[in-house]
Amino acid sequence: MEKISKYSRFVPYLYFLAVIAYWFTHVNRSVGITAYPILLFGIPFLWQLIKPNNKLNFSLGITFVCLSSYMILAYLSDLFNIVTLSIQTKQFMVFGGAFVVANFVMALWMIRNSLNRSF
Repeated sequence: MEKISKYSRFVPYLYFLAVIAYWFTHVNRSVGITAYPILLFGIPFLWQLIKPNNKLNFSLGITFVCLSSYMILAYLSDLFNIVTLSIQTKQFMVFGGAFVVANFVMALWMIRNSLNRSF
């Protein structure tokens, strides 16, 4: 149990790195070499894993809470405007909703890490 609590602070950074890696591979298959700037988004999260910085952690958390809040509003407005839903659309909405909620939870987790713990 002690190891879980010790390494649990790294979960949000690993989550966002996994999302960036997935986004990169998906765009790289369709677009090609122009997908490589996407990897630059992973630098702050990788930096937090290697050499944690409390101020960077807090600013990343606040930034992603704001972006996730905007994504939640966009998701809800899209959800309420769709009249007829096909099976594929319902599946997309479920996976999209899980992604939106996971982003918000991970961003809040980063803020909690910066407020409660010293690295």
